[in-house]
Amino acid sequence: MDKPQIIAHIEKSLDYTLFDTKWIPCSAKFVVLGNYARGTGALQIYELSHGQLNCVKEIEKSKALKCGTFGASSMQQRYLATGDFEGKMQIWNLETPELPVYSVKGHKEIINCIDGVGGLGIGEGAPEIVTGSRDGAVKVWDPRQKNDPVATMEPSEGETKRDCWAVAFGHAFNKHDRCVAAGYDNGDIKLFDLRSMSLRWETNIKNGVCGLEFDRKDISMNKLVATSLEAKFHCFDMRTQHPTKGFASVSEKAHKATTVWGARHLPQNRDVFMTMGGNGSLCLWKYNYPSQRVKQDENKQEMGVAGTLSLLQNVTLSTQPISSFDWSPDKEGLCVCTAFDQTVRVLIVTKLNRI
Repeated sequence: MDKPQIIAHIEKSLDYTLFDTKWIPCSAKFVVLGNYARGTGALQIYELSHGQLNCVKEIEKSKALKCGTFGASSMQQRYLATGDFEGKMQIWNLETPELPVYSVKGHKEIINCIDGVGGLGIGEGAPEIVTGSRDGAVKVWDPRQKNDPVATMEPSEGETKRDCWAVAFGHAFNKHDRCVAAGYDNGDIKLFDLRSMSLRWETNIKNGVCGLEFDRKDISMNKLVATSLEAKFHCFDMRTQHPTKGFASVSEKAHKATTVWGARHLPQNRDVFMTMGGNGSLCLWKYNYPSQRVKQDENKQEMGVAGTLSLLQNVTLSTQPISSFDWSPDKEGLCVCTAFDQTVRVLIVTKLNRI
């Protein structure tokens, strides 16, 4: 019984398809984003109170909402940035969410994924939001600049457009450095260096990349987890880049041969993360560092050494895929997830402080 336990604390059935959920920082509230059957967007705010879930705000939008982030917002404002099915990136003040405080038609097609950095006291430098879309483009936005992205990474003329399924910020440990990782439906992962505006590294993990996350955004790149179709995920050691072999990695199969929808690192311990499965399961993992993280190859070039992964706990919550998961940034072990059975679940993971 020394292992962490994953306990379903509250379950609530809703009347729409749930795509994303995020804790509102410094609160016992979270926001749920999704799609009503009539094609409109759902934005609901729930509050955890005495073991109950209360809906404190509910707004219907004209287009379905796919993804959201608080990552570029200040602690005081706590504005939510969302991507919708029409390719719009919008920022909402949740106190008055009727009209967006920022809106841009960023992409020609659905925005699949979004991430933010520079807000919440996480990562130095400007507040920025990155979006990835079915139109093949990855765009970086500064909410202080209207209409135009500060950076665009897209296929050149004549190149095949790949559906971008995952984006993640990292390496924002000073005012100048910052990277964006993007994952595509053909298994490509590309790492863009926003300081030099260049492609720093690319690889292919053979299956569509469903999720990407750095273990921390505000440190020099340390680890990157990439989840994919066909039950596999990869954990890359991002400290040492070999000129030809790139970054060392370890891969693991999980969730009984179904898609691994994403991974979320525990805010209080960057070596612990949860993966979400297409079979409705969650797996809690710990990354174990090797005795030495760098070795030299035959040409005296430095190369990274991958660690190992241990499965701490797993639980099946639903018969449908877990579409999103978020840890509470304030209370260790408190988390929320959504699944395609139209249910939102608040969970408690015990004994995390002992890992």
